[in-house]
Amino acid sequence: MSQNAFKDHFSAIAGAYAAARPEYPPALFEQIARHVPAQARVWEPGCGSGQATRGLAAHFAQVHATDPSAQQIEQHWAREAAMRGDGPVSLAIEPGERTELADGSVQLVAVAQAVHWFDRERFFAECDRVLAPGGVLAAWAYGDFLAPEGMVEAVAAFRFQIDEYWQRENAEVRDGYTGYAWPFAALPTTPVWLEAQWGLGRFLGYLNSLSASERCRAATGDDPVAMHRTALTQAWGMAEDVRTIQWPLHLHLRRKAE
Repeated sequence: MSQNAFKDHFSAIAGAYAAARPEYPPALFEQIARHVPAQARVWEPGCGSGQATRGLAAHFAQVHATDPSAQQIEQHWAREAAMRGDGPVSLAIEPGERTELADGSVQLVAVAQAVHWFDRERFFAECDRVLAPGGVLAAWAYGDFLAPEGMVEAVAAFRFQIDEYWQRENAEVRDGYTGYAWPFAALPTTPVWLEAQWGLGRFLGYLNSLSASERCRAATGDDPVAMHRTALTQAWGMAEDVRTIQWPLHLHLRRKAE
């Protein structure tokens, strides 16, 4: 797959994605760290603007974060330090199916909310190539959020507006990647929830960052968030209110044979 051939649904909204996407919970990285040493070198393909990179860099010695989108790498929070060669994070514009990392050079491949966009056969082969014996593949994703109390109808109307603009791969996320032919032996996991305490502006920004919202705007010229803003705002409550938003998070851990 050439760099220009990747399924690019986020470059056009890279700024919104960086500003609005939730951070991952410490419990997620603590689970991974039970199986991977702290001195590990990590490859994080499909890093986007770095929501997962923060947790990985806090737990492991070195993170090589890559994304095929130059716009996403431009928005990455570690970009300036990486350009100076400072800190534990290096960045590169590379597809998920191919990295310049050497054979057997990493102890962890960690991919957040991105496996469904990859050519999985080629990606899994690349994981096998770059992982050292005994290394771990960690892949996770979160699907639809739970509508906060009092917002079920308003959220349902917004979702109906964008429903036909979701890609096939988004159904794989909602299914928790259950149908994948994973490589390597499975490691045990425990359920994790992604949770954010957001104000109204951050919540609306998140809705704007959805790939289906962008595809709806491109196809129809209508902004689905703007169309439902009044109903969502009224259901939210006071503009200054902070609401809890929750997503079920699905984690897969696999260990390459020694």
